[in-house]
Amino acid sequence: MIFAPARAVPFPGRAAVVGAALLLWLLFLPAQGICTEEFSRRTGKECVACHVDPVGGGELTAPGKDFLASLVASGKGVPVSSVHHGVRFAAGFLHLITAVMWFGTILYVHLLLKPAYASHGLPRGELLIGWGSIIVIAVTGTVLTAYRIPSWDALFNTRFGILLTVKIAVFFVMTATAFIVTFIVGPRLKARHADVDSRKRDLTLAELSSFTGRDGAPVYFAYRGTIYDASGSTLWRTGSHMGKHQAGFDLTEMLKLAPHGEEQVLQLPVVGKLVGGETPGGKPPHLKAFYFMTFLNLFLVVTVLLVIAMWRWW
Repeated sequence: MIFAPARAVPFPGRAAVVGAALLLWLLFLPAQGICTEEFSRRTGKECVACHVDPVGGGELTAPGKDFLASLVASGKGVPVSSVHHGVRFAAGFLHLITAVMWFGTILYVHLLLKPAYASHGLPRGELLIGWGSIIVIAVTGTVLTAYRIPSWDALFNTRFGILLTVKIAVFFVMTATAFIVTFIVGPRLKARHADVDSRKRDLTLAELSSFTGRDGAPVYFAYRGTIYDASGSTLWRTGSHMGKHQAGFDLTEMLKLAPHGEEQVLQLPVVGKLVGGETPGGKPPHLKAFYFMTFLNLFLVVTVLLVIAMWRWW
């Protein structure tokens, strides 16, 4: 098992500013929409009226070609060039693969690792995946919306537009929860609790949380009711292992995810026993907030998948 020191999670910074600027520019950029939604809005007909594919997009039927020609003649539409096709395809592919990666991470944590996996602090890898996905999905989603929605009216008065609006709303909620978890709840999960006499051998969970390896504190963690001292191990520098596992916690369940057995733990010096139950008064508020946010995101992922299913089925 290879351990590495924890590194500070970089704030998106310049990338976030550039992404936000591009997002705002694309939101207000006048764009020509494809004929599908315009025709549907005017006539109330389904996608199959203009497209060979009954769900819309792709090759046009004869009526679809006639309608597109009428838009071009009236100056309200232009044929889509190969460059536009390429941009739209690239944006769509990147949007889809990023969403799969982001949603897949959320489902993997809930179904296999369980939310407790990150309850002691958000792993750096998951933070990078989450914020990278948010930025990419925001930019590519805006590009796709500019191509598919010709007007604000189409956004709120067509089936496609309404479902897209729901998806955008869910995305903003997920972004808000990510911000809260990353910059408000996350630091609280890693924060030290009250100082405890370092000579004390048997510790409660609340007391154990003080021995994180920070500010000169020893590096302690619990495994199967025993507290071990990893202060002298180069594998636990700064009190972090692989940027995921933090000192000051009971890591019994975490060992199940490690590529080695318990022999790596048992060779460390023993401090004492883990005593008592949870922190008095139950889970602290920031931990309750963390669990609420994780399950809220799971619900939102299911909501987005339901919207996509409706998108293709209706």
